Amino acid sequence: MAKDAKTKESPHRQAAAIPYRQRPDQPEFCLITATGSGNWIFPKGIVDPGENVEQAALKEAFEEAGLHGHIVGQPLGSYELAKFGKKFQVTALLMEVTQCDRQWSEQHLRQRRWVPEEEAQRMLKQTHLLELLKSAAKRLDRRLSD
Repeated sequence: MAKDAKTKESPHRQAAAIPYRQRPDQPEFCLITATGSGNWIFPKGIVDPGENVEQAALKEAFEEAGLHGHIVGQPLGSYELAKFGKKFQVTALLMEVTQCDRQWSEQHLRQRRWVPEEEAQRMLKQTHLLELLKSAAKRLDRRLSD
């Protein structure tokens, strides 16, 4: 009975991509602007019925930033977000970008910028996004040193 009550209270799901591309000296991360506030964020959106979080993260990165690639490893973390009068559980995944389109479906709504970690730290205003960036950078450091 407790399980049913918890299921009813559980938040809706969203997925976020933490997109990166490897440059000779360091990785760069792709940030986009939020449509409402204009703050710098990572691509994210609702996990549609029949999708898993990996598929949703890749879909959002494509739609919101024109990015193609694949998910690297397990989720980096998650956070809760209140939006549209609902509570969402957002799962963030590291995405290695293999192609970046010059034009994409939401380019008229958002800016897109590739930046090294230090610059991304200055641009991101939300603590949970900064923590995800740090987790992504640590994972990439471990991958490169293996």
